[in-house]
Amino acid sequence: MSAWLHIVGIGEDGFEGLAPATRAVVEAAEVIIGGDRHHALSDSVVAERLAWPHPFDALIETLQGLKGKRVVVLATGDPLWFSVGARIGRAIPPAEIIYHPQISAFQLAAARMGWSMADVETLTVHGRPLEQMIAFIQPDQRLLILTTGAETPAQIARFLTERGFGRSPMTVLAAMGGKNEARFEGLAESWDHVVPAFNTLAVDCVAAPDAVLMPRVPGLADDLFQHDGTMTKQEVRAVTVAKLMPMRAALLWDIGTGCGSVAVEWMRAARNARAVGIEPRADRRAMAAANALALGTPKLEIVEGEAPEALAGLDAPDAVFIGGGLSDEVFEAAFAALKPLGRLVANAVTLESEAVLMDLHAQHGGQLVKLAVNRAEPVGPYRGWRALMPVTQWSLVKR
Repeated sequence: MSAWLHIVGIGEDGFEGLAPATRAVVEAAEVIIGGDRHHALSDSVVAERLAWPHPFDALIETLQGLKGKRVVVLATGDPLWFSVGARIGRAIPPAEIIYHPQISAFQLAAARMGWSMADVETLTVHGRPLEQMIAFIQPDQRLLILTTGAETPAQIARFLTERGFGRSPMTVLAAMGGKNEARFEGLAESWDHVVPAFNTLAVDCVAAPDAVLMPRVPGLADDLFQHDGTMTKQEVRAVTVAKLMPMRAALLWDIGTGCGSVAVEWMRAARNARAVGIEPRADRRAMAAANALALGTPKLEIVEGEAPEALAGLDAPDAVFIGGGLSDEVFEAAFAALKPLGRLVANAVTLESEAVLMDLHAQHGGQLVKLAVNRAEPVGPYRGWRALMPVTQWSLVKR
């Protein structure tokens, strides 16, 4: 089937800024779908006009109902870069769609700032939880962020300041490429600009000597988490997450999530990584939710219940961590659901749980290790080694 749907990126320079071939596509459209801003930028073209449907997920049904007509969807900049094109492309066969990219807001912002695109992180909080940008606050990191509205820069300024990055220069760029282009500059700690609702934010992260360091590699300090003492400690957590092998958009089941430390580190370690934490205790679920917000993984899904019953109906995982409630039944249910090449890691601190791991290792193979950590702590006027509880860890890859 030939393409009937054209997804066109449009900038502040409007219809006249499009390439001639793309202008011809828009002029020939029978139906044009977009936001008010997009329609205003192309108002010289006569066609049936449709606004974004509510809820937005109804867009796919709307488009499928227009099949057979010449349809154009207008988007901002590059439709496949944090934009509507990706959502449509997952639902409609690629052979039925032609994309017409325009220069993206990221490219325009990088050009205005004089920043190399290869050396910046590109993020969006548009229609997404704002806290997810926290995971990218790093010393000397440059961020380009698509915002949600006029209030977003001030909220991000607060995140930066609270974490010791208040001296970070911030630049809001609005209406780039149009006659009303505007620029607002300041430091995070003193940000007080009133900016247009549609804007792109550039942040040059500058860390104070007392800044909180939160790298995306696993092994965050224990005191960055709310916890009740029962948690996977920093050194063991680093090994655990490494064995789980976080990958882009992969899903983790964190069984017995507790305060959520492993799930949070998994999500921070790879772009768009997802996690479901299963936890029977309400107080620990509350801590996990608070940690997810504070550490930049607000999309952590938390499920009340105990395995294996609570695993029913969950999406198949790419990795499973069993940090609590270990039993043969929990392993069998988790391993059956695990995708091919999926990783399973189970930690045990009690002799009873260790015995279960020994038996599972004998049956299924994998790697069995004992992790022993000693930390230097004061002993009167001196220092001495204080041992953490040793952890037996079993890991394997499903073949």
